[in-house]
Amino acid sequence: MEKEFVQLVQRNAGIIHKVIQLYVEHPEDRRDLYQEVLLQAWKSYAGFKGESLFSTWLYRISLNTVLTFRRRQKVVYSELPSQYDQTAEHTTPPLEDSELLLLAIKQLNEIDRVIITLHLDGYENEEIAQVTGLSKNNATVRLHRAKQAVVQRLKTWTTSTKI
Repeated sequence: MEKEFVQLVQRNAGIIHKVIQLYVEHPEDRRDLYQEVLLQAWKSYAGFKGESLFSTWLYRISLNTVLTFRRRQKVVYSELPSQYDQTAEHTTPPLEDSELLLLAIKQLNEIDRVIITLHLDGYENEEIAQVTGLSKNNATVRLHRAKQAVVQRLKTWTTSTKI
């Protein structure tokens, strides 16, 4: 059982890292949280019945662990970095598109952040609903709204930084 668990986690470790990166800024906290996710997954593994994909199950455990951590830490994410403030001097190089996308996603509320990340990872709306505990219709609507919010934020940032 332990060997099987380790293999499954190794194949799906990117899920844990991705969820942690979306919600936690400090590298020390990320390392600690990764260990906490592994511990929670191991403690719950005996109850994993295979009714969903292991990756879906691990995503949910990762998300629950991270959200619990955030509630305890009361982490507040900063707004857009100063290089995208219209009044700030542009002394730092502009962010890459992927970095801007990550920042835009981080501006969403917790559940929408998960929904859009799962979508970007290729999960279907039904699987997104399973991970989030929402109905399929609600997950679909929230995904649509989250996409619109991200696109709007990216448009605002990219037009405000052009001279």
